[in-house]
Amino acid sequence: MNIIQTTLPGVLLIEPKVFGDERGFFFESFNALAFAQATGISSPFVQDNHSHSAKGVLRGLHYQIEQAQGKLVRAVTGEVYDAVVDLRRSSPTFGRCEGFVLSAQNKRMLWVPPGFGHGYYVLSESTDFLYKTTDYYAPQHERCVLWNDPAVGVPWPLSGGEPTLSGKDRLGLLLADAPVYP
Repeated sequence: MNIIQTTLPGVLLIEPKVFGDERGFFFESFNALAFAQATGISSPFVQDNHSHSAKGVLRGLHYQIEQAQGKLVRAVTGEVYDAVVDLRRSSPTFGRCEGFVLSAQNKRMLWVPPGFGHGYYVLSESTDFLYKTTDYYAPQHERCVLWNDPAVGVPWPLSGGEPTLSGKDRLGLLLADAPVYP
């Protein structure tokens, strides 16, 4: 696999080795040993999640203030704009964001370490989004930074006006008011 460092320390863009021919393609979407050797990350994954969303849906920017989750994310159908924001107050990149296009076509994955908020916006007609987490979902610890907080400034590539949001995502907090990591 090819590991691409991003501008946010710890966030990694991962390009798997894809073997294709006229029949289609094959790649290992996850191999614990290869992942640890390539990234230095050996955190065990404890939960897999699958989300299906329609075009224009925006999910995020989510995080768990306790039981912080590392996430290995990818789009298996369709295409998303995936965004991360550094929520570690002691980090020199605190409050900074970066975004990436993840799609079934480019097969890229993103490692989002604990301490980051995460969200995505669906660019295609629909998408199936899979992610592995290093800790279990704990709704009592789930928090959300407002998707359009100008202090964060995620450059969402919106098409056709406002995104479709869940009720809890509409109630996200501004970064200045949100609980963050030390």
